[in-house]
Amino acid sequence: MFAIPLGDDGAELRPLEPWQAEEFLAHMDRGREFIGRHVGLPDAAADLDSARAWLQSYADKAAADTGRLYGIWLDGLLVGGVLFRVFDAQQRSCEAGCWLEPAAAGRGLVTRAVRVIIDWAVRERGMERVEWYVSAENTPSIKVAQRLGMSRDGVLRSRYPYRGVRQDTEVWSVLAAEWVKDGGA
Repeated sequence: MFAIPLGDDGAELRPLEPWQAEEFLAHMDRGREFIGRHVGLPDAAADLDSARAWLQSYADKAAADTGRLYGIWLDGLLVGGVLFRVFDAQQRSCEAGCWLEPAAAGRGLVTRAVRVIIDWAVRERGMERVEWYVSAENTPSIKVAQRLGMSRDGVLRSRYPYRGVRQDTEVWSVLAAEWVKDGGA
């Protein structure tokens, strides 16, 4: 297995795979309420079987070249993750996303990890557009998009119901030419 250092603080980016379901579930349990404020991942990984199934869905996406999933480890502990929820090699467009448990927040881990996967997508896979969909209420995630040099494309008003409340979704993106010109933000 490979690990990509994310700095000198012991943080690493590694593939997150079905065989790690117990570790993933323990991580979800530590951050369930915090992570679930804006994303449904904790609901999708409610127990060991559903956690394994969710991880398997991304293993299947990786095999089909339609998505990717990576964990963020800090000093050997899984504390978050980044992913390509959508990866369309033919259209050369993808959607990146993230989550993080509260104990790891505020360290720049997500920004560093997303920078790695966007750089790979643009430079190695030829992606022309990387999108970032975020709840309009999720200020930390919006700040990640800004730090990555993304532009706010607009707002999809009342896009979907989340826990009984219709949510506005901001769409952010970075184009390959912008990413390369800015040196990966």
